[in-house]
Amino acid sequence: MNPKRLLVLFALISLLLFGLWLPANAASNMQQIIPTATPGVDGRILYIVQPGDSCFRVAAIHGITVDQLRQLNSKLDVDCGLIEGQELLIGMVSLVGTPTAGPSPTPAPPTASPTPFTGTTEICILLFNDYNGNALREETEPAVAGGAISVTENNGEYSAAQDTVIPADPEAYQGICFSNVPEGSYNITVGIPDNYNPTTNLNYSLDVQAGDRAEVSFGIQSKEVVADTAATTPEDKPKMSPIFGILGGFLLLGGAALGYYAWRSGKPESKLSGGSGVLKK
Repeated sequence: MNPKRLLVLFALISLLLFGLWLPANAASNMQQIIPTATPGVDGRILYIVQPGDSCFRVAAIHGITVDQLRQLNSKLDVDCGLIEGQELLIGMVSLVGTPTAGPSPTPAPPTASPTPFTGTTEICILLFNDYNGNALREETEPAVAGGAISVTENNGEYSAAQDTVIPADPEAYQGICFSNVPEGSYNITVGIPDNYNPTTNLNYSLDVQAGDRAEVSFGIQSKEVVADTAATTPEDKPKMSPIFGILGGFLLLGGAALGYYAWRSGKPESKLSGGSGVLKK
């Protein structure tokens, strides 16, 4: 091949590839920042509701259950609806003041130590179909049968496993529950069906106290799910700079012109000599 034509062809391919790559990489990265709730001067840990928050999301961020969140905030209704900007109580911490100098108190007579309360708890696990892949359980995302749940106490004092099933009553809790579980620290492991991919971590560490009822959710998504680009909201779509788009267009036009030039230069030239009608190459 003619070196000149080879050089033009190489420049054409390079411009086309760069023109396609430039707009695709012009989108800005979007990162969601989760505000951290800190204790106030009175020891209360408060959280301000952000756009898109739900009771389940707020409870998951702060390591508590939805029931505990509702107990701390008696004004939450049955549906646990949240309003942007609403102030929620997440927990309380004890504040220890600086001791002041004074006379030593008279020692009190020893008292009998109370017998520590012992009892059992309940751990409920939900394996749900995470349609949108956001790792948060929505009301429209159903439970998935065919999974396996294992709950094991870290010291080996308790271990149990169950398969996930879908209850016949749609109003009932859609997950499975382990009852009469001793208080302690547990490791929860989930096995998912073959035709699903996980959208959350499939291992979870949990501390439970006597009388608690803990709920933990794990998300999975079918391998056959195809993203619906038409359902993407304008806020979710990547933002593209118009300057990069215009520059990419010019590069594509330049590449097309070089390609046309290379095609024309590769054709054999011809002329008609006089009136003889003989074609000379």
